[in-house]
Amino acid sequence: MAANSAIQPAELGFFTTLAAAGSLSAAARDLGVTTAAVSKRLGQMEMRIGMPLLTRTTRRMSLTPEGEVLLEHARRILGELDDLEQLLTRAKGRPSGLLRVNATLGFGRMHVAPVIAEYSRMYPDVDVQLQLSADPPPLSEDAFDVCVRFGEPPDARIVARKLAPNRRLLVASPRYLREHGTPQTPADLHRHNCIGIRQGSDAYGVWRLTPVKGAKARTESIHVRGRLTTNDGEIAVNWALQGHGIVLRAEWDVDRYLRSGRLVQVLPQFATPEANIYAVYQQRHQLSSRIRLFVEYLAEKFAAFG
Repeated sequence: MAANSAIQPAELGFFTTLAAAGSLSAAARDLGVTTAAVSKRLGQMEMRIGMPLLTRTTRRMSLTPEGEVLLEHARRILGELDDLEQLLTRAKGRPSGLLRVNATLGFGRMHVAPVIAEYSRMYPDVDVQLQLSADPPPLSEDAFDVCVRFGEPPDARIVARKLAPNRRLLVASPRYLREHGTPQTPADLHRHNCIGIRQGSDAYGVWRLTPVKGAKARTESIHVRGRLTTNDGEIAVNWALQGHGIVLRAEWDVDRYLRSGRLVQVLPQFATPEANIYAVYQQRHQLSSRIRLFVEYLAEKFAAFG
């Protein structure tokens, strides 16, 4: 590729600022230049690359597919440059750069977001982006630096730091149990309204229960059904609180309701498969101080879950 057609290193920072700003005028304010200057620089980039990177109207702009690819790689390259600078200058106590975090909807909202706010206060040179999703993203993608997820990933190339144990419990409201009876065995669940949650790779509609006591405990797979199904755990818990049925949910999500008596544990003598909480990231990020310190801070805060 000819020198005059290559992407210039300085343009990576320019383009990430432009994409984050959302408009040419906002980017101009962030960069301290005129909108015309931003438009001219973008036009020069597009001319050298030979394709449009943005589609823009008078009110808004959006990235083209090529612009999305450039943005993804630009963020990764700039992050690696930040890591290199920190390693060379030994500035491990003052991390900087962009930290991209993914977590599930309910857990991310309730537990990860507050930790990020505290981390940002401690390390103001780090820009943190939190994205919540119903299902964890594929680990093969490089869309995030740290993913907080349930269950250890099978990929040995991924670093997995256990943050906290996590039990899933069967719970229902006292009102529901008064009206419909309390299950005494897993088979009794067939007669109950079981609230379904479609999330992740778990087999939908199958609850696996193992007796807590007994040397030769055998796991039973119970095919449950009910009138209500959702992909949002918070909605499912609210339905259980309202007396609509039994739900299988993580202890962190229902603990406060168990303590207050609004929910009651069902079949406590049976355990469900573990879904411990992990922070996962690519091996190449192990030397990144902003990622390492964030994961350590998560582990410190989540230690109370144990």
